[in-house]
Amino acid sequence: MFTIALALLLPLSLLGCPSNSNKPIDMAPANSPAKSASDFDGNRAFEHVRKQVEFGPRPAGSAELEKTRGYIVDQLKSYGLNVTNDEFHPMTPQGEKKMVNVTAELPGESSDVIILSSHYDTKYFKEFKFVGANDAGSSTGALMEIARVLAAQKTKPKFTYWFVFFDGEEAFCTEWEDCHNPNPADPKNELPDNTYGSRHYVSQLVAKDQLKRVRAMILLDMMGYKELQIGRPELSARWLVDVVWQAARDAGYGSQFVNAREGVDDDDHKPFLRAGVDALDIIQLATYPYWHTKDDTLDKVSAKSLKIVGDTVIASMPKIEERLQSRSR
Repeated sequence: MFTIALALLLPLSLLGCPSNSNKPIDMAPANSPAKSASDFDGNRAFEHVRKQVEFGPRPAGSAELEKTRGYIVDQLKSYGLNVTNDEFHPMTPQGEKKMVNVTAELPGESSDVIILSSHYDTKYFKEFKFVGANDAGSSTGALMEIARVLAAQKTKPKFTYWFVFFDGEEAFCTEWEDCHNPNPADPKNELPDNTYGSRHYVSQLVAKDQLKRVRAMILLDMMGYKELQIGRPELSARWLVDVVWQAARDAGYGSQFVNAREGVDDDDHKPFLRAGVDALDIIQLATYPYWHTKDDTLDKVSAKSLKIVGDTVIASMPKIEERLQSRSR
């Protein structure tokens, strides 16, 4: 999926994150988990993961991913959300592929946007059957359930929410940077074989002069492992990390959202960071032993882990909204 950066290489401020506020929020002691921190239903999210796994391997451009997309769209529409599909056809090492980004919109008091996101494709392997229960079944299932919970709230959110499902995050070649694609606009700078959907999404925001509406972006990826340990990501806006990790501790999830560093140096949030959007990657990569193996199966995912992350994200939203409202453009 992506390479792992060494945790001691560089401080976050040197990695190009756009946030102007790098002062960490004081961390309170972890509390015991509340009976239910939100209406997020871990079992419902787990069933979304199960459904995806039943479709089989779901690489970009496959019939199985099209079936998965249909399922996602149907569920999102049932929550009363406005759903749009953006189809595009990038060149890949396997030729031109049909890809589709899915966006479900929850209107808020402001037209400014907070994006909650996941990729929904799985990596292509010809050597074995890869069903990607955790990568990216777990984050897709969790995002669907977060969308349901937020859509069901009686009060209108302060910001408009876009629940975005990116296609084509995974590389078609074996490793993240093994291959590149032609770049007609700039032949000397080839395009990467990864993050097709998120790069396209940002390019469309720029082309439509909509990028300035996006105030923050949170990405979920590989966050359903039954032995959940989410480290603080290095390549993320520091203030978003602080807010979310504090929300986890306040909810009693300090043992799962830990202070160890998670050194992921590329993912679907990076095109947003490059474009000047504060973004956060919630991911467990360094301590997930089944990454990109045939054993990334449903038994590695737990409803409890899905709920922990779902509760935390939902609990973070009011603080994130408050922080964004207090910041001037």
